[in-house]
Amino acid sequence: MKYPIETESPVELSADEAALLREMPELGGIGQSRRTFMIGSAASGIGMFAANLLAQEAAMAQMPLAEGAAVAPIKAQNVVKVTFQVNGVQQTLKLDSRVVLLDALRERLALTGSKKGCDQGQCGACTVLVDGQRVLSCLTLAATLEGREVTTIEGLAQGDQLHPVQAAFIKHDGFQCGYCTPGQICSAVGLLGEARRGHVSHVTADVGKTTTRLTDDEIKERMSGNICRCGAYPGIVAAVQEVHSGRQAARTWGFATETRLASVRKEDGHETV
Repeated sequence: MKYPIETESPVELSADEAALLREMPELGGIGQSRRTFMIGSAASGIGMFAANLLAQEAAMAQMPLAEGAAVAPIKAQNVVKVTFQVNGVQQTLKLDSRVVLLDALRERLALTGSKKGCDQGQCGACTVLVDGQRVLSCLTLAATLEGREVTTIEGLAQGDQLHPVQAAFIKHDGFQCGYCTPGQICSAVGLLGEARRGHVSHVTADVGKTTTRLTDDEIKERMSGNICRCGAYPGIVAAVQEVHSGRQAARTWGFATETRLASVRKEDGHETV
């Protein structure tokens, strides 16, 4: 059932809209009242209503607080001081004891290479190295890292010289959108260290025999905690295998030549590029 509203431009509202309208208080001194605003917005549909409401709320957020207004201060709880190395640089932070390493890196140290994907330790996009071992930074409390060495994707290259794993990922096209790539690369670097130390995995044929040689199946299993939603897994495995084995594999792609680019520019748009 529709409920007519008496305005300059009569508008019929549903029962839910009418109930919401009755509960809205009048706001003075902020342009048109919230009540008038909603009535006018109803005529143009919920999409326009939402857009205008967001705009009005954003404008209200910019208004200075009235003198003596009550506010809820943002205050860290149980602050701890932690000092650790990040990419070779000592960092000392005062943090809420519940802050995880990922948030400390991104929000306090502006190291945004490590990505927040699922924030539940399921996707691996946040993988970094702590004392050379890979960890999920979204599940690692920063307060537990006193005196330890953290290496993120930003710390792998030496100046303009890429880490071998980074170069191999480019060579074998081991990424597409790139969002998971920092975690994939850090995980691969940690994996290679595990292999050098003779660590076994779920698919190791003989756990009683120490070996540092990994098959493609071993690499796949050890990298299984890092999800690539683009599906660049063949390139990732090839990149890790090349760095691990030292066997140079042929690159499966190449940059377009000037001749090819020139021919593409001449196409009328109907050809397959």
